[in-house]
Amino acid sequence: MTKEEILKKHKQYLFPSITTYYSDPLVTDHASMQYVWDTEGNKYLDFFGGIVTISVGHANPRVTSKVKAQIDKLQHASTVFPNEGIVALAEKLAQITPGEISQTFPCNSGTEANETAIQLARMYTGHYEVVALRHGYSGRSQMAQSLTGHGTWRKSLPVPAAGIVHALNPYCYRCPLGKTYPSCEVACAKDVEAVIQTTTSGQIAAFLAEPIQGVGGFITPPKEYFKIVFKIVKDYGGLFISDEVQTAWGRTGKRWFGIEQWEVTPDIITSAKGLGNGAPVGVTMTRPEIAASFKGLQISTFGGNPVTSVAAKATIDLIEEDKLMDNAATVGSYYRQGLESLKEKFDQIGDVRGMGLMQAMEFVKDRVSKEPSPEATNRFMEECRKGGLLVGKGGLFGNVIRTSPPLNITKSDVDEAIKIMDHALTAMSPALAGAAAR
Repeated sequence: MTKEEILKKHKQYLFPSITTYYSDPLVTDHASMQYVWDTEGNKYLDFFGGIVTISVGHANPRVTSKVKAQIDKLQHASTVFPNEGIVALAEKLAQITPGEISQTFPCNSGTEANETAIQLARMYTGHYEVVALRHGYSGRSQMAQSLTGHGTWRKSLPVPAAGIVHALNPYCYRCPLGKTYPSCEVACAKDVEAVIQTTTSGQIAAFLAEPIQGVGGFITPPKEYFKIVFKIVKDYGGLFISDEVQTAWGRTGKRWFGIEQWEVTPDIITSAKGLGNGAPVGVTMTRPEIAASFKGLQISTFGGNPVTSVAAKATIDLIEEDKLMDNAATVGSYYRQGLESLKEKFDQIGDVRGMGLMQAMEFVKDRVSKEPSPEATNRFMEECRKGGLLVGKGGLFGNVIRTSPPLNITKSDVDEAIKIMDHALTAMSPALAGAAAR
């Protein structure tokens, strides 16, 4: 089909609420490693990776060859029939997860993984109430949307799930308490205790948070934050759930899981996205005694599918063999320097943040008021596309550029991306393209 035919049928047969980027939607045709091509033959350097999903490159042959072999051998069985793929993946996960986490419930998405984690925490603790964070995003089911502290993603939520409360998030650039780090003494972390004391019964089932808030705009907490929160959660009887849907599998550099950067060992880890390098997979991982508390029969028709399990293990093996966690740290640091240089040159960039190969820029109308500029963000994305670069966006106000390229990109890929970004910012109107930072 032509681009026009695809767009016409997309509009006719898919829900109109499905989000697409760009004023003229980009219709993808094929991809290879760090590059994507559209139906018109245009080539793009992909620095968004299918929304933080392509960990080791599009259609990486070291993954797809194993997937193809598995399809010819056994495509589906369901969790009621054990198979080599599902146990090999679960064993590998047990080897790399922190602490005593060693058992996995397989599913198909981050939404399902988070839903399972909340069910599990409630059964294990005997408590019901859950603390989540403002600006967080946990998926699109009723429970996951209720956990989400982001109005844009709650509009389709007719009746929120009960027992969910939200604490302040560690958004240092826009501190909800009007303070400045580090003199603030991480007061936002202490708000978790205040929320528990005032809006719950005082005994919680769990605290759930993303180590770096993804949809929220890659909001990255200060180093002390999670240690303070972890103690509070334990004092009030809860489990600590680390939502690693976007931050796992070496994305933040040096460590398998984002929460390890804050030197905290969670009770439950959820993940998806980058685990399958594009295959639909999700996991909820925990300690054996917590897993044993799950009541009733539990199956997932497609969870632990042999093909997706093989894809996930192949992705993990490749990350390990090629030391891509180290590459994420090294190239991520180099990339961060490039983004900081853009901030110095263009004053509509109010903040640069993130970790490893998970980096963001927040666009503002001016640095004094910090008024969000979604207009600049959208214009920047359009200009980057013209230059052959794909980036994402997020943030409560739609004014944050999110980037999450494959973990095996090189410094030359970074140089190309920064050059395109520089040209994009320069091409933007004089009212947006600022002088040197003041």
